[in-house]
Amino acid sequence: MVVLRTSPVRVLAEDDLDRVLDILDQDPIANVFVASRVRAAGLDPHRLGGEVWGFLKGDRLVSLCYAGANLIPIQATPDAVRLFAEHARWRGRRCSSIVGDVRAVAPMWELLRPYWGPARAVRGRQPVLAISAAPAVTADPRVRRVRPTELPVLLPACVAMFTEEVGVAPDSGGDGGALYRARVEELIRKGRSFARFDDGDVTFKAEIGAVTPQACQVQGVWVRPEQRGRRHSVHGMAAVVAAAQTSIAPVVTLYVNDYNTAARATYRRVGFTEVGTFMSVLF
Repeated sequence: MVVLRTSPVRVLAEDDLDRVLDILDQDPIANVFVASRVRAAGLDPHRLGGEVWGFLKGDRLVSLCYAGANLIPIQATPDAVRLFAEHARWRGRRCSSIVGDVRAVAPMWELLRPYWGPARAVRGRQPVLAISAAPAVTADPRVRRVRPTELPVLLPACVAMFTEEVGVAPDSGGDGGALYRARVEELIRKGRSFARFDDGDVTFKAEIGAVTPQACQVQGVWVRPEQRGRRHSVHGMAAVVAAAQTSIAPVVTLYVNDYNTAARATYRRVGFTEVGTFMSVLF
């Protein structure tokens, strides 16, 4: 365990792994992203792509904060939020977003906004949804795992989805395009990219990003604009959920912007229920 000044906030190391997993397992749905990274890479910052900070009371680890491309408070008490924000400000902004439980992200952003603001976008309420039962609608039989040879067809759809959702293209600067392509290719290789193809184009697509033994998280849901309104997303998501529950994890989760009423209606039809609320601050 590496001590940061005299603060009760510490950078956690491999010998803290069991305690970190215990905290992540307190809410396996909300914490699926960080838990998947930690289970795959441990706590070494070079392998993890970031640090995990711990807030301790005496010798007891109480709260966590993942500090990588995203800043993510986890099971964070008010004291932990305040000290995580202080440490983040002291280090300077290195993340492209703050995301997580609204009860922690909102006060953290209030503390950081004078130093890191203005944000490019603030998504103040993002319902967290989950499904563990079978989908409530029939699955689209044409939605299947994407094959490696289909990367050139899938990639433009992924870029379109990302640009529509985030507001900037993933290949807009630096080596972001290569990194994004590599991530899409990795998900295909792992059997976690799903799509429906019609006449050589992607009609519907979605990926499973984070995976733990308890849950998996859907991301990148997209329907070709001219095909919207035809329930491709409803039956496509049912296919993704059924496949994920069969071979990836028993609980399927995602989070969605509260103003995206069409997407929220789709997920309700499939059988998702609301289990929490996230907030995202994008830089």
